[in-house]
Amino acid sequence: MTPSLLTFQEVRFGYNRTEAPVFDGLDLSLKEGRITAILGPNGAGKTTLLYLVLGWLKPWAGKICLLDIPIENYSRRALGQHISLIPQSEHTPFEYTVLEYVLLGRAPYLPPLGAPSQDDEKIAYEALVKMGIGDLYDHSILTLSGGERQMVLAARALAQEPKLLLLDEPTSHLDLSNKVRLVHILRKLKNSGTTILMSTHEPELALALSDDTILMEKGRVLTSGRTAEMVTEENLSKIYHIPVKTVFADGKKFIAWM
Repeated sequence: MTPSLLTFQEVRFGYNRTEAPVFDGLDLSLKEGRITAILGPNGAGKTTLLYLVLGWLKPWAGKICLLDIPIENYSRRALGQHISLIPQSEHTPFEYTVLEYVLLGRAPYLPPLGAPSQDDEKIAYEALVKMGIGDLYDHSILTLSGGERQMVLAARALAQEPKLLLLDEPTSHLDLSNKVRLVHILRKLKNSGTTILMSTHEPELALALSDDTILMEKGRVLTSGRTAEMVTEENLSKIYHIPVKTVFADGKKFIAWM
């Protein structure tokens, strides 16, 4: 049986205690070495769930455990060696070069006030090459397109060498070729042992990439299980509130809407 890397146990959380919580009694178990998609419309609570995993938000009640240890028992440095995030976007106030920015992913491994070593620079550059943007290493990050910045954020997360990689709407700024590149990279990471949890509102991405899918709406987990069993006409029509059809071509399932 595949062990659980991450668990939510009766987690309750909200942004305002005078209003209904976003999550109320949330239970989840994330299997090690698999790709899991959190699928749902905008406002479903997908990003909030990722921020709880990172420890950026604290639950009102319940427990979140990584490798059977509560998240709050990890130091920020130790948590950074286990978990990294590819965000939807990120404001960059300084004129870093691309390589300097990706090197920030090595921070959890550096001593206080320590400078990156040659090994750190090699890991960062190799992450850029994996993302297909090695030629941008000396460019200012402020001159990049939205898609290029997204790939740099992904490279920084890879440079962190996480056990658990979180992605928040990872393809939102990517063109088709970079979407395909990211899907192939994530598959390779999974095959090398990285566990991946990604939020998305794109059923097509869940079908193309994930082993398991969690369906969410308005802070509730409606159901979860193997992706092929979760991404169905009935489930998608329910969470998106529009008629959704699934069609098959070349033995693969695709999504259509009316």
